[in-house]
Amino acid sequence: MLRTRLLWFTLGFSVSGASIAHLVWRDLYAERYAISSDMKEKFHALEGRVSGLESASYENPSPAQVISLSLCTSLNSSL
Repeated sequence: MLRTRLLWFTLGFSVSGASIAHLVWRDLYAERYAISSDMKEKFHALEGRVSGLESASYENPSPAQVISLSLCTSLNSSL
């Protein structure tokens, strides 16, 4: 009778431990996947914005950029 109780206790303890380990593992895996996909999404958005800024600056310089460029060239030529 003692062996039977010990067997059932061990079996129950093992199943409970495995269930808890599975839940924790699944939660950690989901969190890792969520962080990874969030970072990829933010990186692609940032890459698009940088590409847009780079292409806009070469196509159409703003008046402030033209003034600063002319000031830089005039300062460089005077030195």
